[in-house]
Amino acid sequence: MPDMFDVLDFGITGRALDQGIVHLDRWNPRDWSNNKHRQVDDQPYGGGPGMVMMYEPIHAALCYARQKMPKTCKTIYVSPQGKTVSQGLLASIAQNEQSLIFVAGRYEGVDERLIQNDIDEEWSLGDFVLSGGEIAAIAFIDAIIRLLPGSLGHAASAQQDSFMHGLLDHPHYTRPATLDVSDVPEVLLSGNHRDIERWRRKYALGNTWLKRPDLLEQHTFSTEDYLLLAEFKHEHGEAHDRG
Repeated sequence: MPDMFDVLDFGITGRALDQGIVHLDRWNPRDWSNNKHRQVDDQPYGGGPGMVMMYEPIHAALCYARQKMPKTCKTIYVSPQGKTVSQGLLASIAQNEQSLIFVAGRYEGVDERLIQNDIDEEWSLGDFVLSGGEIAAIAFIDAIIRLLPGSLGHAASAQQDSFMHGLLDHPHYTRPATLDVSDVPEVLLSGNHRDIERWRRKYALGNTWLKRPDLLEQHTFSTEDYLLLAEFKHEHGEAHDRG
């Protein structure tokens, strides 16, 4: 369903496309179907519910797409059976890969022979199932584009995102400084950049401890990190224990 990818024409991805930072093509396997109904799916051998996407139309579409790509281009099939993709992997892709082809399946998936013969890697958004692979492919494309130089208004924005350094992001605030619910932390209004950076690092560590403690198991702590996390736990540990 190629029209689903029109969402990429907006926002950060849209600007990157307009500026020529990245180029996006879409190919519909129906254009390579060998019957008048443009059929790309059929009943599964062995019986059972649902339909399976046929090998031949997708293979033909891939052959056409690869003619326009570098020989080193990887072909990715988006599937709940694939490896769950991390920010680190996408950052590596954005830095090292010139091009990618995403195959978005539907129904019960694609003929296994396509995966065995035409697919380099399988990627997943997580342990859940979508109606089709387009949404997952869009998510991966968006995540990669925003890591490309020139895509974001501020070059440092992507470096501060959650997961870029193995931690969640620190909290963010904007005007007004005072609301009925709470005020902006005073340190962020102080103008002391060293104190602000220290606060942000502490709350990145603290956010990760509160929300995704599993990430800390793989994090390489500096001496300062240990001190900052201990400070955060001392300040917030009681509330966390009550939760």
